[in-house]
Amino acid sequence: MKCRSTFVRRDLLLRHDRTVHAKDGGVPLVSEHKRRPGAKPATPKAAPPKPNIELDTATLEQIEASSDGMVDLETAAMLMTDFHHKATAALAAQENGLDEPQAPYSPDHTTMFDNPVPYLSSALPMPQMPWDTFISQPVNQPKAHSISSSLSGSQDSHVSQLSFNSNTTVQPNHNQLAPLMERYPSGGDGLAPGLQSLAGSMPLSGPGTPNGLSPWPYMTGPVSPVDYRRSPGPSQTLTSPKAPQIQTDEEYDRIYQAINRLEIERSSPSFQFQSRADVNAYLSAYFNLFHHHMPFLHPESFHPSEAPPTLLLAILSIGALYTFNDDQAFRLHIGTKVLVNEFLQNKDFDSRKCPLWIMQSTLLNMVFASWSGDSKGLEFACSIKSLLAQMVAGNLYELKLRSDAREGALPSHEAWVEDESCRRTYYAVYIFFGMLTLTYNHTPAINFSDFDSLDLPSSESLWNLEVSDEESWRERLTASTIITVREAHDNLFQGEPVRYSAFATRVMINALFLEVWYHKRSFEALQDVVTEYKLRLALETWEQSLDLCEPETIVVQLTAPHKGHPLIFNAMAVYRNTRARLEVDLKPVQEALRYHQPYEVAAAMAHARDRVKRSQEMIKVVQECFNCVEIVALQGIRSVGKTCATNWSVEHPLCGMDLMVILSLWLYRLEHDEEAATEEELVMYNKIRNLFDDDSIDSCKLSTTVARLWGNMLDDVPVWGISKTMGEAFKIYSEALVGHEDDSGTRTTPSASTPTMSSQGVVEGMELEPVF
Repeated sequence: MKCRSTFVRRDLLLRHDRTVHAKDGGVPLVSEHKRRPGAKPATPKAAPPKPNIELDTATLEQIEASSDGMVDLETAAMLMTDFHHKATAALAAQENGLDEPQAPYSPDHTTMFDNPVPYLSSALPMPQMPWDTFISQPVNQPKAHSISSSLSGSQDSHVSQLSFNSNTTVQPNHNQLAPLMERYPSGGDGLAPGLQSLAGSMPLSGPGTPNGLSPWPYMTGPVSPVDYRRSPGPSQTLTSPKAPQIQTDEEYDRIYQAINRLEIERSSPSFQFQSRADVNAYLSAYFNLFHHHMPFLHPESFHPSEAPPTLLLAILSIGALYTFNDDQAFRLHIGTKVLVNEFLQNKDFDSRKCPLWIMQSTLLNMVFASWSGDSKGLEFACSIKSLLAQMVAGNLYELKLRSDAREGALPSHEAWVEDESCRRTYYAVYIFFGMLTLTYNHTPAINFSDFDSLDLPSSESLWNLEVSDEESWRERLTASTIITVREAHDNLFQGEPVRYSAFATRVMINALFLEVWYHKRSFEALQDVVTEYKLRLALETWEQSLDLCEPETIVVQLTAPHKGHPLIFNAMAVYRNTRARLEVDLKPVQEALRYHQPYEVAAAMAHARDRVKRSQEMIKVVQECFNCVEIVALQGIRSVGKTCATNWSVEHPLCGMDLMVILSLWLYRLEHDEEAATEEELVMYNKIRNLFDDDSIDSCKLSTTVARLWGNMLDDVPVWGISKTMGEAFKIYSEALVGHEDDSGTRTTPSASTPTMSSQGVVEGMELEPVF
């Protein structure tokens, strides 16, 4: 059959004939011999038959026909990887005399491990790829994403006159990508149109990684928690930690008997320990979905059969939440609370001698209760907050004594894991207390000065390192970059970017948030211009330090728009909230959220209108709000509410609440104030409007649409109950805006306490009528 491919250049024709139609893989061109220094004419001699490596003819023809010979480098890397795996597998099969056909590579984990492929170190070595040159050029005019349908759309018009009562807006020529989230195309998205289907159809040699730190599995290259294409780090092998499991029935029986001896049923009659399969499912959910957001446990040394029952039950309660088994999660939560109380009551409590697992169990109990969506759970967490802070202070003193006793000598790996477990637990408590302050305006129970001389957490690669001998361990520890909290703090406030780990990045943005919180709560905040300038400088330096972050080789199997470790993604959410807190303080909303009454929270949102000003600085805050909304738009509102909620941390809905209240109130003022909108305000309004399609807005104003869609998204989050409370509040708040815009005069009642807005101000005594 005649080949249908046509070429305008002879070299392309020869390459096509050599690579596609040659049965034995083709022979080198004469010109190629001339280019090779020292090349000698080939002498015919007997050679073993070459293995037959099948090439996808249609694939190669599609590459050449669609790209005019200029193949995208990422596609070339993908083809070379696949060809390398197939070639080595074929050579291995030939040497071993295997006649059965080669099993296809599958992205499924089980298929891959059931059919191992031997890799030959001497056959077809894979060259190191220059990843820095693989960055695709950004599109000049990206299309706007619809937050309701997740489809792209654009509008061809120019900025002229804007009517905020109209559903049609203009789309200015600007880059809509968030400046802090390096959203490079992944996979086939950055390829030419003719190659997008090709990239999706190519058989990958291994499991797919939703947000892997390397573009293709099993390839080595520079890695970074920010973007693997920009990392200055060396080539390293990527690893993916495995969740601890109960391997045998004997281990399960040992756990079951240990829990039975504690007689939890006396205090909690409904408690019942689950089967081995359920326990393993809860362990997998915890270590795969929750652990990466708060990595204070050491997966390599954690063995379920040897762990204290109190800590194990606390872990299982969080894992049950992520498997949507709320009833069993609550029973496990009650069981671990009973065990913690019995330990503290029956023992002579001493914060210096308190076991680390008691502190970790108490922390997980407080996390469960604080975000459960129940005001009683939050009150329980607040009642023991000072107790947990005392545990941290006592253990921190003991850690200092152990470190001083070494007199500068490097610790062994076992001793370092013990100390690092303590440090990570302290910082996890510090971050959790910071989230309580951010969400409920609770005064922090731990001060920054408590960690003054403490080392920041190490990188996740060093934390999950498998050590073979002590000498290699000390070399790795010496080569790592670990600084103290005080050093990092001073560098940030002096405007000097600093290099630390992903966990340390999360710790430092928590410290900066609390600095902003203390500043805004002081009576001299309005006059203290110098402190506010230093805070802004520290935040900008923290952002610049992201590019210097420690490279990570841990691949986290979580679906998120961020390319690196989830701790960086979570830290960005806190960063946006902190930037907004410098301009707008929504203290009444946070205090109303403590009692989990959606109507009261919605009323506080409505009352906060006067806190949102129209100014040049407010446009920068609205830009951070836009970045938050855009992340949801890129993922799709349904995907974020139902799917991403199990992959993303609870920090995202908590940090996004303030931003969405600010955004909706700013849009409301822009739509109803008599003052004309400035050019910058028009551009920002259009940027936000272009994230929505016409069907999602209908006859509503944009401010109402933002509040309503955000409430619907939070209401779909299946894990944490606090998100449903916030979702209900946003929906009531949106109905308040719609209700008043329809007819404010017919709905006023003098006895109602929940307010709505008018076009020029807040009308007291407006009743809210939910329609959902």
